[in-house]
Amino acid sequence: MATRFWLNVSVLATVLAAPVAGQETDKTRIVEGIVAGEQEFLSKIKQLQPFLETYIQEFGAPGDSGTPLVNDQYMLGRLDLAKASNQNGIAMSAGFQKKSHGRESIRFLPAGWAQMAVPDATAFNTATYDFQYSRREFLGEVRCLVFEVAPLEKKGAGRFIGTIWVDDQDLRIVRFNGTYTRSKSSWLFFHFDSWRVNVEPGLWVPAFIYVEEGNGFSEDAGQAAHPRFKAQTRFWGYSPVRSKADELSDVLIESPSPVQDKSGTGDLAPLEEQRLWEKQAERNVVLRLEKSALLAPKGEVDQVLNTVVNNLIATNHLSMEVECRVLLTMPFETFSIGHTLVISRGLLDVLPDEASLAMVLAEELAHIALGHGTATSYAFGDQLMFSDTEITQRMRLTRSPQEMEEAGNKAVEMLSNSPYKDKLGHAGLFLKALQSRIPALPSLVQANFGNQFASGANMDRLVELAKAAPPLEENKIEQIAALPLGSRIKLNVWSNQISLIRTGPITFVSAREKMPFEVTPLAVYLTRVGNKEPVVTAAGH
Repeated sequence: MATRFWLNVSVLATVLAAPVAGQETDKTRIVEGIVAGEQEFLSKIKQLQPFLETYIQEFGAPGDSGTPLVNDQYMLGRLDLAKASNQNGIAMSAGFQKKSHGRESIRFLPAGWAQMAVPDATAFNTATYDFQYSRREFLGEVRCLVFEVAPLEKKGAGRFIGTIWVDDQDLRIVRFNGTYTRSKSSWLFFHFDSWRVNVEPGLWVPAFIYVEEGNGFSEDAGQAAHPRFKAQTRFWGYSPVRSKADELSDVLIESPSPVQDKSGTGDLAPLEEQRLWEKQAERNVVLRLEKSALLAPKGEVDQVLNTVVNNLIATNHLSMEVECRVLLTMPFETFSIGHTLVISRGLLDVLPDEASLAMVLAEELAHIALGHGTATSYAFGDQLMFSDTEITQRMRLTRSPQEMEEAGNKAVEMLSNSPYKDKLGHAGLFLKALQSRIPALPSLVQANFGNQFASGANMDRLVELAKAAPPLEENKIEQIAALPLGSRIKLNVWSNQISLIRTGPITFVSAREKMPFEVTPLAVYLTRVGNKEPVVTAAGH
């Protein structure tokens, strides 16, 4: 009968570094353990369908003022590895197809980004790949074994080539970095850095992928190296959100006696009935967004937002209660439904200070203060009975141009009475930086559900704030008008909980390092679920 044995990590290093007779046999077992772990991962991930959000920024040729942003693209969907229809195990065609040379002709395919969640969905084994041990390395708190992996000869296009980092306890891949091989000139595979996080003992799931291609799409070796496009792919929504229906099992019926509400007469005035109807629509929308894993659970970030909103309410002598929530998607947007104010994760990420946050929240608060109506059609349950893949098309929470204008004017008035009135120059500076990049970032500023925060009309309404701001000087190191994407919010991909990123002070060497609104790499600080001794399990014999 097969037995399971353990190798201390120091012994493992000797085994991998000195491949002789019996040691080579042990190395083979270790590699077989890595392959077996990946196969187990694939069987589990096919049962899950997390959200997959990809944002791409394309750059022009570098000049005296740096490398300019020229365009962007955005994709949102769900990863489904169970619907494999080709050799790469991806439901749609893998890779990125082009019709001719040149950046403008590139057509990015969603399945290409999904493919980067796995090194190889169909043939990650020793018959297809060669594994060469490289070194040991810590990624956060996780000690890893590092291997160089390349496909054996004549194993076809679309095979992974690069580096893998393997957890030294369970031999699970936690990071892989490289590209895919190609043989046809009509297909391109780009370089990527793919990270996984530990969510259950022995289970590491895709969390973040960074892509960067430096030489454009030309094969001219003489072309200067510079990033022609960068992209981030983020995953979340693995664990199903517990619905109210699931809570039925928790209900304990103690007595058949009827429950009576003695707080009032039971009769409601028409105004009260109207408010209840609007409240029902608000509740239905919030629950639907929570169920789809698009709205973060309540947490510490909401408390920060609520504090800013309450400052605006108190100093403007408003009598109302408002609750803030965070939409987990990247495009910049805010919207309100009833007394719930929603702001997107991407917009929170780039705001440089509290005054800028107050400016962004003030307009939605103004809609509530002005009594602008809720979309009461959502009080009917059937209006929200559609799939998650349809949600951005079917759920619309936009305001009319007249309501937008009224709320914009009210927001400026509220800000002028607020504790942030003497710091609005910072908010105006943010507006200037955003306005200068709107032509190059149409996908980032295009809202999924509500009104576009960075629309021309909205920018015009807030122009007074921009006028009060100092001149935008992007070459000035100490002037921070906006932050890179991913600067504020940390997302737990399994629970969908968010928290604030807390980093130390950073000193810029040059203005190029400020990177406002830009995609950047991410070095994930890896941790394990639970505590175990740092040992490696190899296949038994």
